[in-house]
Amino acid sequence: MLIRRMTATFGRLREQTLELQDGLNILQAPNETGKSTWCAFLLSMLYGVNTKERDRAGVLADKNRYAPWDGAPMSGRLDCRAGKDALTLFRTTRRQTAPMGDFQALYTGTADPVPGLTGANCGETLLGVSREVYARSAFIRQGGVAVTQDPGLERRIAALVTSGEEDTSYTEAVEALKKQLNRRRHNKTGQLPALEAELQETEAQLASQAELTRQRENLLARSAELEARESSLKEELAALDRWEAHRKRQDLQRVEDAALQAEEKAAALRRRLEEERVPENDVTVRLRGAIVNLNTVRKSAEKAQEAYDASKSALAQAEEKLSASPFAGQTAEEARQSAQTLPPTSLKAWNWLMLVLAAGLLAAAGWGYYSGMDGTGPLQGVTYLPLAPLLLGAAALVLVFLNWRKVKKGRTSLTVRYGTVAPAEIQALADAYIQLLSDRDAAKAEASAKSAAAQGLWQSVDVNADGILEEVRSFAPAAYDIPSADAALRASALLRKELAEAEKAAHEARLRVEFQTGQAPQPEDPDAPPLLPPERNREAVTEDLEAVRGGLFALRSSLDRIAGRLHAAGDPLALQAAAERLTDEIALLEGEYAAIELAMSTLAHANTQLQGRFSPALGKRAAEIFNGLTGGAYGGVILDKTLRVSAEPAGTGVPRDVGCLSAGAADQLYLAVRLAVCDLVLPSEHAVPIVLDDALASFDDARCAAALDFLRKEAETRQILLFTCHSREAAHFREDPAVSIQVLTAPGGKV
Repeated sequence: MLIRRMTATFGRLREQTLELQDGLNILQAPNETGKSTWCAFLLSMLYGVNTKERDRAGVLADKNRYAPWDGAPMSGRLDCRAGKDALTLFRTTRRQTAPMGDFQALYTGTADPVPGLTGANCGETLLGVSREVYARSAFIRQGGVAVTQDPGLERRIAALVTSGEEDTSYTEAVEALKKQLNRRRHNKTGQLPALEAELQETEAQLASQAELTRQRENLLARSAELEARESSLKEELAALDRWEAHRKRQDLQRVEDAALQAEEKAAALRRRLEEERVPENDVTVRLRGAIVNLNTVRKSAEKAQEAYDASKSALAQAEEKLSASPFAGQTAEEARQSAQTLPPTSLKAWNWLMLVLAAGLLAAAGWGYYSGMDGTGPLQGVTYLPLAPLLLGAAALVLVFLNWRKVKKGRTSLTVRYGTVAPAEIQALADAYIQLLSDRDAAKAEASAKSAAAQGLWQSVDVNADGILEEVRSFAPAAYDIPSADAALRASALLRKELAEAEKAAHEARLRVEFQTGQAPQPEDPDAPPLLPPERNREAVTEDLEAVRGGLFALRSSLDRIAGRLHAAGDPLALQAAAERLTDEIALLEGEYAAIELAMSTLAHANTQLQGRFSPALGKRAAEIFNGLTGGAYGGVILDKTLRVSAEPAGTGVPRDVGCLSAGAADQLYLAVRLAVCDLVLPSEHAVPIVLDDALASFDDARCAAALDFLRKEAETRQILLFTCHSREAAHFREDPAVSIQVLTAPGGKV
């Protein structure tokens, strides 16, 4: 088979195409660019995606691991050549639960389907081996170089070594025999332990039947005794029932008498209320509410009266303050005018001028007189006083004197009336008087308003009291005031309450009569013998009866269980026959068990011989390859039946387990075994391609070169795809035109 082209929508790949050549293909790409994805895509195109695989701890199933990153459906195309035919394979996804579940195989360039080629058999038809054989031979992943056992690989090896048929696997045969062996006996499970346990149970049933029969007879005897005791207790309970019925009839008679008395009492109270014309409760409640309201109004009237008295006292105080004022009796305007028209309290300036003028005139008159006497003045020879200046001066003095008398009189009158002559103080007294007038008027208005309020409330009290007394006297003539009316209403309410209680008691008594009448027993038989009080009460008799019945129930339950066990055990003859049958079956299975053990031993011996025939050839071929890969460092390879390998260093002859080798040497040994398996197991006619995914990553340069040279030679007979993240492989074949070298880019670029 030769792969020409792959186009994938798979994992990180989005419609990416990879062109391949015959022979060795070096596919170089850095990490995280899809190398392992291309390998998984090739395997999925050939064998499909395992939809039954589930995610495990740390490992995703391929259907989830390689789901396209952009959410597109998984799909792919593979162009290849099988023999002389050019084929094109398609796998698409129609249902999300079956990725790449739709398969189509066409002859390339046509619409003709390839007959007989399906999605299920595609890989095995084209490669000649199953998926398991291919994955454990020519499909070499990074970190998965080691060869592991598989039934398919075993069948392939057996076919090559023996008859050529691939329907025989030692592992599958051993597993089948082991299942048959475990089916018969596996520790404490299987057919033999089950039969042995059944036989033991049957024998135990036979042994217990006699004991069960004896227990049943004892229980039957005890049950008969308890049944007799139960009958006696039932008779005692019947006597108690008759006695209690008698007591109930007596109780009914007492209840009827009490009901009659209660009804008579209620009737007497109704007659009394009618005779005394006691009002109904709603009238009583209304009138008592009116009394309560009346008391409330009375209290309000008393408070209003107190407020009125207080306002009168305040008015008297205001009047007293007005009387003490020097402006008493005046209106506000008059007081204001009196304060503004005060008599003069000091000489005015012109009085002083007049006084100075008078002094000057008098001085002038005197000067003139003296001047005439000594002949030196202007009035020489005049010996009399100048009359005009003298008169004028005297007149001025008189006028000043009169004004001074008036001022003195005014100051005296102001001092007497106001206690001060200062106009500002007198004005302040006037302002205080005007304020007192305002306060007096306000107190008078408040007293008038409170007087009216108190009179209205007292009038309301009188009117309401008269109305209440008038209505109460209609049934209580002796009610002469509100307290006596309230007492009469209280008495009426008490009588109504007493009547209601009496009627309720009568009603309840009648209900008790009706209830007990419905439950009353039948009348006593007059011919029956007189009843005697029981010796024990019902509780004691019932307790004994319940104890007896409990004992009977337990005995009957035990009898039922014993009967069930006897029935389950079956007839002793049938049990004996079953025991004999079980013994025969156990003997037969033990013979089969021994035969299967012999078959497994024989099969193991045959497999050892088969491995002895195949392992040397596989080891020899693996040793040749390993010797070349390691430059002659190792001369032999040994494989056991589980395909675990050991290597013999050259010249020592002592095998060394693969676990003792370095990681690189171990990978080289595994690669050698893988390539040897490809040579011996894979059908040469199919030229199965070999796929390596970074399988040489841990090789040093020298051994990597040796491995590349081996692969170059192997590529002459089959196609080899070597995916690598290193550049040394491409550098090794740079001058070799027969080797195809491609440098892959990250998805989104071209290959």
